[in-house]
Parts: sequence; C-alpha cells; structure tokens
Amino acid sequence: MTTGTTRILDDFAKLMTDAAGAAQGVRKEMETVFRAQADRFLNGMDLVKREEFEAVREMAVKAREENDALLQRIAALEAKIAGAKK
Repeated sequence: MTTGTTRILDDFAKLMTDAAGAAQGVRKEMETVFRAQADRFLNGMDLVKREEFEAVREMAVKAREENDALLQRIAALEAKIAGAKK
C-alpha cells in the first residue's frame, strides 16, 4: 500500500511541478504581451525621449541668453544714438 501512496504522491508532485512551469510560462507570455501593448501605446503618443528634451532645453537656454545679450547691446546702442543726437 505504501507503494501506491508513494506513486500517488509522486504523480501529484509531478503535476504540481508541471503546473508551476505552466504558470511561469503564462506569466512570461503575459509580460511580453503587456510590454508590447505598453510600447505600442507609448509610441502612439507623441512623446519625446529625455535626451531629446534635454538637448532642446539646452538650446532654448542658450538662445535666451543670446537674446538677453542682444537686447543689452541694442539698449546700449540706442542710448549712444540718443546721446549723440543731443
């Protein structure tokens, strides 16, 4: 009788091992599907990468600084012209 019980327990252990393997396979498949859907969703949105954003931000800061410098030069030239007219 112990042989029958042992065989049943062995079969049950094999079944549980197979079920755990199948569950892990399903989990991996679901992760793959989820990642694909998330990538598709994010690609559908008009988002920019962090590196691209930082590059454009640096360009904007530089342009703003150049603009401020040019405004100061214009103000100085206008003051010089106004002083020369008097």
